[in-house]
Amino acid sequence: MKLAFNTWVYSSFPVWVPSYPLDETIERIAKIGYDGIEIGAAAPHAYPDYLSTERRRDIKQLLQANGIALSSMLPAPGGGPGFNVSSPMPEERVAAIDQYTKVIRLCAELGGRTVIYVAGWQIYGTTREQAWEWSRQALSALAPIAREAGVTLVIEPTSADSNLVDDCDDALRMMREVNEPNVKLMFDTYHVLYRNEVASDYVYRFGKDLHHVHFADSNRLPPGEGKGDFLSVVQALHDINYDGYIAMEIGYDRRDVSPDAFARRALANVKGFLGSVRRDGSRA
Repeated sequence: MKLAFNTWVYSSFPVWVPSYPLDETIERIAKIGYDGIEIGAAAPHAYPDYLSTERRRDIKQLLQANGIALSSMLPAPGGGPGFNVSSPMPEERVAAIDQYTKVIRLCAELGGRTVIYVAGWQIYGTTREQAWEWSRQALSALAPIAREAGVTLVIEPTSADSNLVDDCDDALRMMREVNEPNVKLMFDTYHVLYRNEVASDYVYRFGKDLHHVHFADSNRLPPGEGKGDFLSVVQALHDINYDGYIAMEIGYDRRDVSPDAFARRALANVKGFLGSVRRDGSRA
C-alpha cells in the first residue's frame, strides 16, 4: 500500500483556506515523505483550462524531480459551473462530461492513472431514477475516453456532500450497470463515518474492485484523531491484498488548519496502523 496526500487543504477549494501554489505544495508533500500526491482539478492548482502545454510539462517535471507520483486526480464539482452529471439542464451535463474528459487527459499527461468519479446530485423536481440514468450515461460515455488514456475511473459514494451514489450498494450498482473494465470503486472513510457505517465492511464488499481509498477521520481530522477505526480498515486492506494508494483527504473544510501539520500527523498515524497489521491473514 502506498500513501498519498490530497491537495485541497493547500488550495482554495471548496473554502478560502490559506492557499499555496501547486509547485510549493508538491515540494512540501514530497518532503514530508508521501509516495504520491492527489491533485484536485481546481484553481490555483490544476484547473485544466488554465494550464498551458508548457505548464503541464513543468508540473510533470516537478513531480519527477521531487520523487513523488501523481496517485490520482479528482474533479471540483459544484460552484458556478456546477459540473453535475445528473443535472436536469442538458447544457450542464454536456459541460460536466467535457470537464471530466479534460481532467482524464490531464491526469494521463501528468503520469497519473486514476480519476475519481463523483456521480452528481439529484435536483428537486427530478426523480432519483432519472438522475441516476443521467449519471450512468455520463460514466458510460467517459469510460472509453479514460480507457484510451490509460486511466481508471473510480466511483466514490459521497453521502456527506451529495445524494445519489450514497453508499456501498449504490457504488456497486453503478459499476455493474456501466460494466466497463476500467470503471472500479473507491470510498472515503469520512463519508462512511457520516452514515455511521463500518468502513472495513466497504473493503471486504468491494474486494478486487476496490481501486482507491480516501482516509479522513470525523470532522476531516487526520486518521486516528477522531472516532474512526482505522486499524480495522488497514487490516481489511491487507486481507484483500490491496496494493493501491491510500490518499489523505483532510482538513480542507475550514481555515483553522495547518496543512503541513495535518499532513505529517496523518502520515505518522497511518504508518503506525500499517505497522500493526496482522500478517497471518486473519481479520482484525
